[in-house]
Amino acid sequence: MHALHDVAIVGYGPVGQTLAILLGQRGWRVAVLEKQPEAYPLPRAVHFDHEVARILQAAGLGRELPRLSEPADVYEWRNAAGETLLRIGSNRAGLSGWPEANMFSQPDLERALDARARALPEVTVRRGAEVVDVRPSPDDVELAVASPGGERSQHRARWVVGCDGANSFVRRQVGATVTDLGFFFDWLIVDVLPREPRVWDPINGQLCDPARPTTIVSGGPGRRRWEFMRLPGEDVAERNTERTAWRLLEPWGLRPGNATLERHAVYTFQARWVDRWRTGRILLAGDAAHQMPPFAGQGMCSGIRDAANLAWKLDLVLAGKAAEGLLDTYASERIPQVRQAIEFSIELGKVICVADPEQASARDAAMIAAAGAAGVTPPLPTPALGPGLLLDGDPLAGHLFLQGEVRRGAAAGRFDDVVGRGFALLGRSADPGSILPPDLAAFFASLDGITAHVAADGAVHDVNGSYAKWFEKNGVGVVLQRPDFHVFGTAPTADGATALVGRLRSALGRAA
Repeated sequence: MHALHDVAIVGYGPVGQTLAILLGQRGWRVAVLEKQPEAYPLPRAVHFDHEVARILQAAGLGRELPRLSEPADVYEWRNAAGETLLRIGSNRAGLSGWPEANMFSQPDLERALDARARALPEVTVRRGAEVVDVRPSPDDVELAVASPGGERSQHRARWVVGCDGANSFVRRQVGATVTDLGFFFDWLIVDVLPREPRVWDPINGQLCDPARPTTIVSGGPGRRRWEFMRLPGEDVAERNTERTAWRLLEPWGLRPGNATLERHAVYTFQARWVDRWRTGRILLAGDAAHQMPPFAGQGMCSGIRDAANLAWKLDLVLAGKAAEGLLDTYASERIPQVRQAIEFSIELGKVICVADPEQASARDAAMIAAAGAAGVTPPLPTPALGPGLLLDGDPLAGHLFLQGEVRRGAAAGRFDDVVGRGFALLGRSADPGSILPPDLAAFFASLDGITAHVAADGAVHDVNGSYAKWFEKNGVGVVLQRPDFHVFGTAPTADGATALVGRLRSALGRAA
């Protein structure tokens, strides 16, 4: 029997890696159990947004993200005739201080996350360790683990998180039911390494051609990805061949002489989520809890949001600063966000996956007219959280808060790197921490909360005026940010800081 760990994570993809890091950085003993002996070497996810970039920054990868990714400022949809149906333009810097759309290669990101996780003394990673049984008790969970050679071992943890993918063993063990929206399409995914320099304009595109709906996007620095929809009547096995991949790539001038075919695979896109994300001491995250079509690029993003939401709540529960009931807010907050991402992905898919020429013609006419009137469409903002640990009645509660460029003393850069992260109480006209009564100041300090006056004349200098714009736009004088970068609540003036922190203390008490 191995020593008792605080958290055991089953699965070591980007979600399990991120969760392990966020917990390990907080000093908790984390065991990661991954059944595959080696990391999967080929591309899968290729996009993360500005919020996920901020979470990866929190996991210690901020300096590496520019090397690992390339920003995508345009996502353009065209019809078979080359006419623009929709043009989504991204700002170079999104709300979270990173480009709104970032294209990457998953193996490269996983290597960086793995190196970070293994650098933390509290994190133990075991590959070739397949969890074959889960036995919960009131105080901990025992996991039976089998090695590739058949040897068995036992692990115990106070909490277990299943990050073990769409075919999750942990999910089956807890008997979780699934809501499935029944949206299924087969697509051939083809990843290519071009060997000749070439400018791709737009960097990301959607060819809405009923003869073959096709996605053409960056696969990260130096890589490209094509996704080809399987048409009615086509054989799946025949689609998933190297010969078919090269034939479909031919219109783009790619062939074995000038490119390397890195991967080809047929995937069936699904749209579903698990109805219960917590059963006692066992929780689910990532693809174990939800799957969605790729059209909005939110699959991996949603899983990493799970990790960010769950990490700080497990931290408070493990530290005895909150009761276990706080973990029930994980699902209540995240499921509504995930549902919106899934439903939005389906709506995009309904537009893209049109193989009937007449329907496509009607779609094109409507979208061309709309595109002409709207011009460049901005990306949709991240949906707000569902009900949970939030200030009741505050319309800003549950929305993502910004990360701007700041300077404090000689240090300058993104807020989290210069000032810190976690619970943050920020004021427009003064440091709201200076007016907290001693009991609330002590409570906030026990959460490792930080306070700051962020303004042009503040101790934390608002370099680009982004905080001033946010405060002014929203009519806010003080904001309380949670560790997952969402707004807990706001107040119109700095005097409201006392009530905000008091409401946070009450909310944690209610979660018990």
